[in-house]
Amino acid sequence: MRGMIRRSLRPETVAGLGIALAMIVFAPVVSASSVSSETTLNVTTHDQGGTTKATLHIGVAGNDGSTASGAVSIQERGKTVASVALNGDGQGTADITLPAGAHNLRAVYAGDSTHAASVSSSQSVTAMSAPTAATTYTLSLAAIAPTTIPMTLTAGTAGQVKVTVVPANNASLTAPMFVTLSCSGLPDQASCTFSPSTVEILSTMTATCTTGSANCPPTATLVLQTQAGGTAKNAAPAVGKHSGAVVWAFLLPGVLGLGGLAWGARRRRWLSRVALLGLVALVTTLGTTGCNPRYYYYNHGPDTNLPTPAGSYTINIIGQSSDGITANNFQTTLALTVQ
Repeated sequence: MRGMIRRSLRPETVAGLGIALAMIVFAPVVSASSVSSETTLNVTTHDQGGTTKATLHIGVAGNDGSTASGAVSIQERGKTVASVALNGDGQGTADITLPAGAHNLRAVYAGDSTHAASVSSSQSVTAMSAPTAATTYTLSLAAIAPTTIPMTLTAGTAGQVKVTVVPANNASLTAPMFVTLSCSGLPDQASCTFSPSTVEILSTMTATCTTGSANCPPTATLVLQTQAGGTAKNAAPAVGKHSGAVVWAFLLPGVLGLGGLAWGARRRRWLSRVALLGLVALVTTLGTTGCNPRYYYYNHGPDTNLPTPAGSYTINIIGQSSDGITANNFQTTLALTVQ
């Protein structure tokens, strides 16, 4: 019997059993599948200053009724034109400017730790055509670092986005049109800067071009900077060893003067009034000094730096220009998640 067992346990048989056993032991544990989600998109438009403003209303919910979190990208023909952060109810709203013509928008949800990705049905929107003489533009965003939009940052780090100002109807320009870039909707303890902050549109520029061409639309780099929390409050500046003498140099003459006024008040009634006014002035001066922000800073130091609060935010990227009569705003949105 032993001989038969030995003959049956050939090296290749033993190896096969070992591999099978390893596959059983180290087989990955299959986790429960994510909850499927449903994304909805509704678009309302209104015309303003020769352009069409679109308000995006987005909602994402799990098919089990749970609330989804994260951000949604608004896409057209596979290109992201905006991104919107979801609030605590799984809803999001944003305003963007649409270039003239027909558009087909959809909301794309990438999913979160609980919910699977989903895509809304397409929404057809027609934006009005600007007057022939009017020069307009749209804002296009492309991630630099991190390399994806919506953007996720850890408090204390910065992100960079390339902002392209795409002109339309600019062939009739007789002088450059200047566009100033700004942002709003930032979380506390966060800032944004553009380099450059103002770009110019020329009559020779085209909406699309070969990289490096002089006719390419102008671009700017947007830097979103968040702040990390401080670990300790800065120590108050040290008080000099002669500070006591300095204090007495101010207080002693005042005390002696008030004493003299009080003594003279026995002979002259008006001196008592002057003494009272002097006392009130001294107390007011000391109280004002003690409560003055500059005094508090030099004696107590600055407070601890607060971190940028964690959460999801929708940043408005705005371009402002003027035709010499009215100012026009064109905007898009960027979803930012701070961890």
